[in-house]
Amino acid sequence: MSDKVVTGVIDWALFGPALALAFLGLVTMSSFTGQDPFFVRQAIWIVLGVVAFFTASTINWRFLRRSGVATGIFIALLVPLVILLVLGHATLGAKSWFNLGAFALQPAEFVALSLVVLLAKYFSRRHTEIRNIRHIFISGAYAAVVFVLVALQPDFGGSIIIFLMWLGMVLVSGISLKHLAAVFLVGITAFAGLWFFGFHAYQKERILTFLHPLADVRGAGYNAYQSTVAVGSGELFGKGIGYGTQSKLRFLPEYQTDFIFAAFAEEWGLVGICIVFALYGVLFLRIVSVASRGATNFETLFSLGILFYFLAHFTLHVGINMGLLPVTGTTIPFMSYGGSHLLVEFFALGMLCGMQRYSRAAPRDSLNREFIGGYDALR
Repeated sequence: MSDKVVTGVIDWALFGPALALAFLGLVTMSSFTGQDPFFVRQAIWIVLGVVAFFTASTINWRFLRRSGVATGIFIALLVPLVILLVLGHATLGAKSWFNLGAFALQPAEFVALSLVVLLAKYFSRRHTEIRNIRHIFISGAYAAVVFVLVALQPDFGGSIIIFLMWLGMVLVSGISLKHLAAVFLVGITAFAGLWFFGFHAYQKERILTFLHPLADVRGAGYNAYQSTVAVGSGELFGKGIGYGTQSKLRFLPEYQTDFIFAAFAEEWGLVGICIVFALYGVLFLRIVSVASRGATNFETLFSLGILFYFLAHFTLHVGINMGLLPVTGTTIPFMSYGGSHLLVEFFALGMLCGMQRYSRAAPRDSLNREFIGGYDALR
C-alpha cells in the first residue's frame, strides 16, 4: 500500500475551532478590572500552543511506526511522572506539577499523549488477532501504569481520563462482546479496590455528594452547587462578558480551570453554550474524518485515540459543571487555564495535520478487509 504525500497543507477545520475555543476561554478568564495574571499567562500559553501546532504539522510522523520508537517515547516521558510522585512537592493537595516559577508543567498530560501513540502502535500491529483477550490485558497494563501514577498524585479526574481513553481505543480495535464484559468487570473490580484502599476521604465524599448534592452545600457540595447556580443564572443570553457574578466575585472556585464552562455559561448563556458545543462538534467530526483517511491503521487509531482523549475531557468537564457528574477536577480542552494541556492539545492537532501529508491510497474494499469490523464501521 503506497502513501500519497501532500505538502504545505494546514487543516483549518482542526485548527480554527481549537483557536476559537481557546479565545473564548481566555475572554472568560479576564475580569476587566486590571491586570489579570491568569489572562496574561494563558495568552502566552496559547501563543506557544499555536507554535506547537504549526511545528508538529510540518513533521513526517511515519517514524512512529518503527519498532521501539513508541515504547521509548512512552518510557522517557514516564520518568518525570515517577520523579514528581517520589520527590515532588504537593500543590493544592496534589503532586501534579513541576513548579518553574511563573509557570508550571504537568507531566501527566505529555504521558497521556505518548500513551495514545503507544496504544495505536500496539493495536495497529495486532489488529488481525485482537480478539485474543491477552492483548486487551497487555494494553491495559500500559494504561494501568499511567492510571496508578496519576491516581497516586492524587488526581482522580486525570486517572479516569486515562481509563476512558484506553477503553475507547480498545473498543475500536475490534474487541468481542464477551471481552467487553470482561473489561467492565475488571473496571468495576478496580473501582471497588480504589474505594476501599485508594481513595482519600474527600474523594469519597465528592462521589457521595453526587448522590445528594444539596445535602451539604456549605461543605462537600459547595463547588457543585455554585457551578449549577452559575450555569442556570446565565439563562438565554447570559449576564455579559466580564459580568459573571458567581465567577468574578469568587463564589465559584477555580473558575479558570475546573469550572471554566460554568463561568462561560453564566456570561454567555444558552446561546454561548450552543456556540461552544458547535465548535467542539466541528472539531470532533473533523478528527473522525482524519481518522477515516489514515495512511495505515496506526494513523487511524492514533486519530481516534486523540478523539477519545478530547471527548473524555469534554464529557467529564461539562457533566461536572452541570451537576450531572461528581466533582473530580478536570479541564476542558482549549478553554481551561493551563499551559501543559494546551501545549499537548495543540501539538496533538498538529500531529493529525502532519499525518494528513500522506493519505491512504487504497480502494474501500481493501480498507474493509484491513479493519476488524470494516472501514465503514469506523466512519
